[in-house]
Amino acid sequence: MKVALLREIDGPFEVVDVPDPAPDGKVLVRVRAAGVNFADVMVRRGRYPQMPELPTVLGSEVAGELEDGTRVMALTAGGGGYAELAAVDPSQVVPLPDHATFAEGAAFLLTFLTAFIPLTRQVRIGPGSRVLVTAAAGGVGSAAIQVAHGLGAAVVGLVGSREKIETCVSLGAEAAYLYDELPEDERFDVILDQVGGEVFAGSFARLRPLGTVIAVGSAAGAWQPVDPARIVGRNVALAGFYLGRLLRLDPELVGSAVGELLAFWQTGALAPLVGHELPLDAAEHAHELLESRRSVGKVVLVP
Repeated sequence: MKVALLREIDGPFEVVDVPDPAPDGKVLVRVRAAGVNFADVMVRRGRYPQMPELPTVLGSEVAGELEDGTRVMALTAGGGGYAELAAVDPSQVVPLPDHATFAEGAAFLLTFLTAFIPLTRQVRIGPGSRVLVTAAAGGVGSAAIQVAHGLGAAVVGLVGSREKIETCVSLGAEAAYLYDELPEDERFDVILDQVGGEVFAGSFARLRPLGTVIAVGSAAGAWQPVDPARIVGRNVALAGFYLGRLLRLDPELVGSAVGELLAFWQTGALAPLVGHELPLDAAEHAHELLESRRSVGKVVLVP
């Protein structure tokens, strides 16, 4: 089978032939689409907290077919998605809805779980709630807009370019702004932040009383320390979410969230936004799209 192999930090991807994976208690998925996530970019740049041993095949989510032709989507623990075949733990395999494309399947699980679980388990939102989403036109951001809007909240997005504002509004946001143009008087009950750095640090001043910042990513730099006195004094909260560890610690919770999300998807209230579908040998270009912030929705590789 062919894989896009990463041999070294900052190195190119090489499409090479390798032996098919041995099942070893797993199921083999014929990959029709593989999701590209910012975590993959961080691994390639040597900035991911849990770096894999190199050389490696990246890719944490795929959609494709089992040997009997069943259409599925799946999470691939430890990578391996940038390939024609992926060996996946049976517990991480989810039926792909009939109405969904393989590209949509590869854009669904990680993004929507990362938005849905914190917005339904770590905070309460509904009619009257105001939710701010950073990196709002990306994979997780586009999912978070749809989830929060579907739960009845008013949603505002923050984006890095004006071209992305309309994307956010089309997904259900009442408004979207460039980072330095958010009106000074705007305050929120929940801020879902994927950016980190100064954006994260400034989020607490944007909360309503009893509001919560949910940190789910640090694409622009490490999270700055937060003084507990500031949290107490403002009557606000900080929550963190990391799907990979939650999958290991509480797989039943994640499984129940998957069931709820599939039902939500069937209603038409949400749908994965696929911005780019690229061949396996364009993995570097896929990463460039994410790094340059030029992508919208999810970038998907099609082996």
